[in-house]
Amino acid sequence: MHCMTAIQIAPSILSADFCNLERDLNRIANADLVHVDVMDHHFVPNLTMGEPIVQRICEVTPVPADVHLMIEDPDRWAPEFAKLGAKSVTFHMGATHAPVRLARQLHDMGCEACFAVRPAEPVEPIFDILEEFDTILIMTVEPGFGGQKFLGNQMDKVRRLRDEITRRGLKTNIQVDGGVSPSTAPIVAAAGANILVAGSAVYGADDPAVAIDQIREAAQAAYRD
Repeated sequence: MHCMTAIQIAPSILSADFCNLERDLNRIANADLVHVDVMDHHFVPNLTMGEPIVQRICEVTPVPADVHLMIEDPDRWAPEFAKLGAKSVTFHMGATHAPVRLARQLHDMGCEACFAVRPAEPVEPIFDILEEFDTILIMTVEPGFGGQKFLGNQMDKVRRLRDEITRRGLKTNIQVDGGVSPSTAPIVAAAGANILVAGSAVYGADDPAVAIDQIREAAQAAYRD
């Protein structure tokens, strides 16, 4: 059975014009979420934005903010971003010391918790704590920079995760981030991902709203429920 609300598109603000963020947020009003990449020059080599900018994004965005923390010590900082008004906060397997405690802390604050897995990391260690998370993010590029080439070899990981979620009757979302476009969207949706992060494919298009619709339609047609 195909659920017509299954696919969610989350454009990445990393690919927007940082001097015109409010304008570029309004250009993606037909999306489901806005993906906000927070990088600290330590956990990943890039540096993006901190709390003041994220707070303003949460205040003016027409769609809920999905904050992706590519930072050290998310155990300390993730709750701060939840306070700013994020719908969901993502933190990395390789950065957190107490993922279950952190997920429960975010839930107590009314925020969703997402656990991120980098390309070189296995997804199986998360299986024992899957029910603690609203979403699992499978990175299909190395985190840190936009515009990278999609890593199709990560689809086996998505399939294994979807099989485990289905087997246990969980409602966990699978998010994919990296190289998502109208041409790769069917690949990730067929593997079982239902939240697609797209950066340059949306903001590099002449009309971001049209690009969002194209990615959603391409994914919806291929989605494995």
